[in-house]
Amino acid sequence: MANPRNFSRRRFISAISGTSIAAGIVATLPAVANMSGVNVVFDGSVPEIIDTNVNLFKWPFRRMKYGETKALVAKLRHHRIDKAWAGNFEALFSKSINEVNARLAKECRLHGEGVLIPFGTVNPAWPDWEEDLRRCHEVHKMPGIRLYPTYQTFDLTHKNVAPLIHEATDRGLIIQIVGDMEDARVHHPIVLTRELDFDPLLAIMKEIPGAGIQLLNWNERVNRGLLKKLISDTSIVFDIAWLEGTGALARLIDGNSWSGPEDPVPVERLLFGSHAPLFSYRERHYKIF
Repeated sequence: MANPRNFSRRRFISAISGTSIAAGIVATLPAVANMSGVNVVFDGSVPEIIDTNVNLFKWPFRRMKYGETKALVAKLRHHRIDKAWAGNFEALFSKSINEVNARLAKECRLHGEGVLIPFGTVNPAWPDWEEDLRRCHEVHKMPGIRLYPTYQTFDLTHKNVAPLIHEATDRGLIIQIVGDMEDARVHHPIVLTRELDFDPLLAIMKEIPGAGIQLLNWNERVNRGLLKKLISDTSIVFDIAWLEGTGALARLIDGNSWSGPEDPVPVERLLFGSHAPLFSYRERHYKIF
């Protein structure tokens, strides 16, 4: 692995803002390669960025400044986001998965201004998940799906998780798995999210090594031992939205944790994600500039 200290600022931004997908997810997903590259402007400026972690519609527990699609797209463009992979807050709470996926696809098509790329959801614990997956791919032309185990009624040991990942991989779809949506300390009192263990992904990736999996908001759920195995034994990639603290991203890449030395995470395995509009966009953007 290249020493991150030897990365120029431009090379680093290029790597974390989308080029790394070619070495990870898109290496196994040629069907979506055309929407995953970095558009580099050769005028001394920085490359355009792909945000792999935004959400549309209403978060039920508080109003967000950029909660409306038009405002979010304007914010993304202001920060030079070329494409943004968009999930749907409503998918966490609705029983009608097909309805929320159709609404997401329509919103991205009508109001996404070429920036928003819809990522639907599938709940493998519910009946007819195969049909929801088929519609995401064949009807809505989505390049991937997003799973929310902490809010939906399954964990990664559920009997249908591996078949879902297998089917999605056969269809050439990206699979994003979300660890957290909000810090548990600020949850509404009625919210009781599920525990989530990412360890089962080690066995799943042995069975389906070609799966294009990205973890979102993952780092509160992954200890250093598991992270080392995910890096060495799988091709899973990670977003950076949940990394907090001064220099947290650089420390992760350099293997220089506040708690002591640990194995570095190759920059090619990290993709930019903002978790907008739930998180402040400016703070996430500052991580790479």
